[in-house]
Amino acid sequence: MSAEALPIDVMSVFGYRGIGNLAEKMGIEFLELSAERSVARMPVEGNTQPLGLVHGGAYVVLAESLGSTAANLHAGPTKVAMGIEINASHSGSATSGWVIGTCTAIHLGKSLATHQIEIDDEKGRRLSTVRITNIIKDRRPQQVFEPK
Repeated sequence: MSAEALPIDVMSVFGYRGIGNLAEKMGIEFLELSAERSVARMPVEGNTQPLGLVHGGAYVVLAESLGSTAANLHAGPTKVAMGIEINASHSGSATSGWVIGTCTAIHLGKSLATHQIEIDDEKGRRLSTVRITNIIKDRRPQQVFEPK
């Protein structure tokens, strides 16, 4: 990923949904997007706990946004991927700038997709490692995505 990477409009990739209200409120921006590998960044500012460090839950939101979006790309337009398991190990924290999540597929199957997300600071220092598994199901007619 180059330093000049521009955010991707996820709505234009899917054609029917964005990244969700929570991810938007947290300032998450996708920089690469595929089922096999995705990259997104999140600003530290606005996503901290009282000590001024990035909140551990913010890392998990970044990771789940990456993993679930990648899994939905793998699932295709007639299916939906939903998280069923997530775990995170936090090993550091940031106090300024951006944190960058890199999501890599571990397994892309018919009914399950598993991704690992490594979250680093701008200097490349590991902050959190997250694994998410999404179940892939048929999309029901009443399942609509939030309008953009």
